[in-house]
Amino acid sequence: MATETEKTTSTPHEADSHGLIRVHGARENNLKDVSIEIPKRRLTVFTGVSGSGKSSLVFDTIAAESQRLINETYPAFVQGFMPNLARPEVDVLEGLTTAIIVDQQRMGGDPRSTVGTATDANALLRILFSRLGKPHIGSPKAFSFNIASIRGAGAVTVERAGQKVKERRSFSITGGMCPRCEGRGAVTDLDLAQLYDETLSLNEGAITVPGYKGGGWNSRLYIESGFFDPDKPISTFTKKELQDFLHREPTRMKIAGINMTYEGLIPRIQKSMLSKDKESMQPHIREFVERAVTFATCPDCDGTRLSEGARSSKIDGVSIADACAMQISDLAAWVRGLDEPSVAPLLATLLHTLESFVEIGLGYLSLDRPAGTLSGGEAQRTKMIRHLGSSLTDVTYVFDEPTTGLHPHDIQRMNGLLLRLRDKGNTVLVVEHKPEVIAIADHVVDLGPGAGAGGGTVCFEGTVAALRTGGTVTGRHFDDRAALKDTVRKPTGTLEIRGASTHNLQGVDVDIPLGVLAVVTGVAGSGKSSLVHGSIPAGAGVVSVDQGAIRGSRRSNPATYTGLLDPIRKAFAKENGVKPALFSSNSEGACPTCNGAGVIYTDLAMMAGVATTCEDCDGKRFEASVLDYRLGGRDISEVLAMPVTEAEEFFAAGEAHTPAAHRILQRLTDVGLGYLTIGQPLTTLSGGERQRLKLATHMADKGGVYVLDEPTAGLHLADVEQLLGLLDRLVDSGKSVIVVEHHQAVMAHADWIIDLGPGAGHDGGRIVFEGTPADLVTARSTLTAQHLAEYVGA
Repeated sequence: MATETEKTTSTPHEADSHGLIRVHGARENNLKDVSIEIPKRRLTVFTGVSGSGKSSLVFDTIAAESQRLINETYPAFVQGFMPNLARPEVDVLEGLTTAIIVDQQRMGGDPRSTVGTATDANALLRILFSRLGKPHIGSPKAFSFNIASIRGAGAVTVERAGQKVKERRSFSITGGMCPRCEGRGAVTDLDLAQLYDETLSLNEGAITVPGYKGGGWNSRLYIESGFFDPDKPISTFTKKELQDFLHREPTRMKIAGINMTYEGLIPRIQKSMLSKDKESMQPHIREFVERAVTFATCPDCDGTRLSEGARSSKIDGVSIADACAMQISDLAAWVRGLDEPSVAPLLATLLHTLESFVEIGLGYLSLDRPAGTLSGGEAQRTKMIRHLGSSLTDVTYVFDEPTTGLHPHDIQRMNGLLLRLRDKGNTVLVVEHKPEVIAIADHVVDLGPGAGAGGGTVCFEGTVAALRTGGTVTGRHFDDRAALKDTVRKPTGTLEIRGASTHNLQGVDVDIPLGVLAVVTGVAGSGKSSLVHGSIPAGAGVVSVDQGAIRGSRRSNPATYTGLLDPIRKAFAKENGVKPALFSSNSEGACPTCNGAGVIYTDLAMMAGVATTCEDCDGKRFEASVLDYRLGGRDISEVLAMPVTEAEEFFAAGEAHTPAAHRILQRLTDVGLGYLTIGQPLTTLSGGERQRLKLATHMADKGGVYVLDEPTAGLHLADVEQLLGLLDRLVDSGKSVIVVEHHQAVMAHADWIIDLGPGAGHDGGRIVFEGTPADLVTARSTLTAQHLAEYVGA
């Protein structure tokens, strides 16, 4: 019997044999029939130059198929409300587990969304105050700035013993929303002087709003409404006439025999202009909105978003508004000090959430911080908080460059968290460039060898030690270290900042040298962006390239975004003697079947939507007649299919010689985007590619000072060298370059370093070092100094 038992245990169970995720024949985006096996319950890092196909493999193939299969388990009714996911281009995917994607997508810019609402910390705080707050003002709803207080009364008909009886009922809901700002914390006021000139009459063109001048329907609506005399100056309107002009409720009327709706000028402008996203407006309308609208902190709630009642209820003298405004590390200490056995489980859960913030390096945030103001790295770490205490195991966690925006000191912390998730029995897949993260991997997959069409194959699979000797681009550059400069440039002047106190800055006085490469560094949350973006006056020769997302639909591409398409269209039009509009897939030249999209999208309700290549234009996006026109032997669709490097040669000389197009293409090559095709949709670009595209666009701006926010984000080790060359060229051409950066290679290459700290939040906001990189390494007085010294081997 004993031997039989031994025999049973020595044979592995069938269920334990599924230890791999198998991918065969992946062809998503630029992948070329990729087949790999990824070990489960291990930490696998995917690396390779920017644009080599890492995201296509990890996000668009493995994670997308996992999510699609999970969505299919829901009833068809529920699937109708979920995003449609198409099956990825892959032959076989086996061994998938539930995928949880923790990406760098910015959190929604909704002004009602805060760090507290995004992580459920606010929900726990609201319950705590509804139980312990003195005076007691109501349920947790009474502490929510998203719920308004409402009261109502009326008659209801109730059936009793076969008879209908009318009864009077009343109800009330006590919410925590500030009635003045409706829970937004800020109020907007319209400057009436920007809407109309009160010395003129309507017939003389008193309304100065764009689109309301020159006798169009908008101005006729007011002139012919009959509510006031259109020949009378607005300053002489009676109170009733002014009310009708500015605030009247929608009223149906006939003007010139056409049914129209009259509405006061203010609500009409609010609906047509102020409710729209400023970025999507035409420049002249955006300029008007910026002129006419003033934003101010709500005077009633002082920006806390909460009603007076919610602010009056306190625990140990602290209101919920005070708690949300505290730095999270301080709030955790306050919660730890509360001793209330009646709510012990609630306090334990709240404390765990707050301590997760501190552990992940976000203890410097406050719960009332608007979610839209978090950087990509902060947003990603905020999303991680939900998963740190999760009881789930055997899950696949997918991370997109989790070290973006992290100081070398914070990267060690992040590594610990990734290993903890793995040790709970999860599969962790990380797309990453930083050698510090690659070093902790159990398994490395290196994609390449190049980018775009030159990538999409697996160059290496194995351990970190084997990668070092593997001969791939990543392996060769793995131990690259930028050396400190022998001589640094001398400044040509200084940019003075005095008494800077944006966010956590503590009255900082600093002189930033001009005419050199100046790097501002410090741990995450120490105040770098506050100093650079909040204190350096924009305009006046300052070109700022931040990490804000590029706005663009699937119709936008590098050619439209950089303005490259304009000179190309004009060159085609001039060569062929036709209109430039013919060479735009968004205008006259568009294929009528797919409207210039190149593909036809078919929505299949609760099933995944399908995108099929348009059969009429064969995905070229243009009408057949337009493709007969040629420039240098190529039609417009062939030109848009060219990579940047090929297009640069094409427009440099010969029949297609176009200096304006060549200049833009040169800038794209300078920032390392030579592999992109100029007609590739913006939605397919990675985060690092988008930022470099933005940098290329701004390089043409007339400005003497360039402010760059982490330009190495999403850059491979091999590309960092090219970026340093670009920064040097900018400085040598007479520009001043100020870079907010954590990458030690950029710090080592700097002429001058300004280090902020010593910690984050209220522990930071001070200058802890100013000087050359060599002096910083010698002093070793700050966290940055210790990591830089280690990096350069000093």
